[in-house]
Amino acid sequence: MLRTPPVLAAAAAVAFLFVTPPAHAAAAGAVRNPGFEAGAAQAPAGWSESGSRAASFTEAGGYTGAYQLTHHSDAAYRVETSQRVTGLHRGSYTLSLRVRSDGNQSDAYVSLRDCGPAEQRAAIPRTGAEWVRLAVTARVTGGRCTIVLHSQAAAGQWTNFDDVALAPSTTRPGTPLEITGADVSHVTKNEDHGAVYRSASGRRADPFQLLAANNVGYIRLKVWVDPADGYNNPADVLEKARRAHAAGQRLLIDFHYSDAWADPGKQNKPAAWAALSFDDLSKAVYDHTYAVLRDLRAQGTPAAMAQIGNEINGGLLWPDGRWDNWDGLAALLTSGSNAVHAASPGTKVVLHLAEGGNLGGHQWWFDQATSRGVPFDVIAVSHYVYWHGSLGALQANLMNLSTRYGKPVMVAETAYGFTTAENDHETNIFNASLAQAGGYPATPRGQADALRDLLTVVAGVPGALGAFYWEPTWTAAEGAGWDPADPSSGDGWENQALFDYRGRALPGLAVFRRF
Repeated sequence: MLRTPPVLAAAAAVAFLFVTPPAHAAAAGAVRNPGFEAGAAQAPAGWSESGSRAASFTEAGGYTGAYQLTHHSDAAYRVETSQRVTGLHRGSYTLSLRVRSDGNQSDAYVSLRDCGPAEQRAAIPRTGAEWVRLAVTARVTGGRCTIVLHSQAAAGQWTNFDDVALAPSTTRPGTPLEITGADVSHVTKNEDHGAVYRSASGRRADPFQLLAANNVGYIRLKVWVDPADGYNNPADVLEKARRAHAAGQRLLIDFHYSDAWADPGKQNKPAAWAALSFDDLSKAVYDHTYAVLRDLRAQGTPAAMAQIGNEINGGLLWPDGRWDNWDGLAALLTSGSNAVHAASPGTKVVLHLAEGGNLGGHQWWFDQATSRGVPFDVIAVSHYVYWHGSLGALQANLMNLSTRYGKPVMVAETAYGFTTAENDHETNIFNASLAQAGGYPATPRGQADALRDLLTVVAGVPGALGAFYWEPTWTAAEGAGWDPADPSSGDGWENQALFDYRGRALPGLAVFRRF
């Protein structure tokens, strides 16, 4: 539950009466009292404490069972609850547990310590009342490992823990996510209008190389059919793909099947396709998809993945492929998917929806798609915490999608603002109201924490691939506005870039190094 912890003196009185029963002694290699079910107590049975010990206690509540561990105090505190597990075989082990927290602590994490070469950590995210699963993997070399639950927090801040487990794993330590990516579709237009990118120290750098140096291993590029300004068309995508390949990055190609923006509110046909019959429209989808992926492969920059449509909750190519014409939508998706596999057999087909916490809506959508035999390989969602709900809702949806459809899942878009100040004439999308809804301050630290927490929550989903940050390089450059048909349009996104108003990398960019 979202809680105001009971008076600590009452918890201490219960602790005085509590005696640890022998039943909680554990076999070698097992976690003792993993669900904190020994009863309400100041000191959890089987666990050790250091620091502000009064700030760690068990109490009623929890993800499962009757009790949970809580870190909380009415004064600022730093406390660790830990347990040394022995009798482990050499190899990788994954710590998994459920947590919830009011967030924004100065330093809160779970870790595996003294296991082998290096301590491995996962930051405790801001979740509010909802529980999320965290996972941390370490290599054990000496037969033992210490589980650490750490909180350094201000007065009144709290975290709950439950269901701690440690098990052998095939996951490699230090690599919780296969994909740490960024959508930089706007970067060539920005550069052509004077944008410059610098490291945190101020050194000018190629943005692809700078992203790669910060562990951004995937680049997402949208494709428009015939945009008015010539950016994000197939030729521009090929140029950016060459630069990504030179930086050692893999590609996700995002087919919008439009001449401009396609999203849940609009899925407009390209002008050249507007009058086509359905059969010819389906062929145009196939031919366009095939040609782009064929050309990428021919120049030695094949796509690792390709999206058939962008945020297609309501379908694509309206009205022929709108959500209320599922047979038509399924046929168009199948045409695009078939083109992917024909043009580039190693490329995975992605289906991408917005509203990453919308479990019911996404389940309905994918039930419709799978019942009609639409072929796909990966499920992707957008999740902007200020629009789409909590990280707990995101994780619950990703877990359901992965389990129900047997496909890997990922976040294809996310972002957060580092300021609410403007840097051009276009009103920014992210403002003080959205910062309040998102729950993180509109500061460089708040932006970094928001990204870290999302990546941490995605890494807690078994089988999740990773996440992409949307347009981290879209800084304000005069003439490089959002509307391909209007050179006077501006940038409503510059305060969500991962570069500040001088072009220097913000702390959020370095977050990718942890994953």
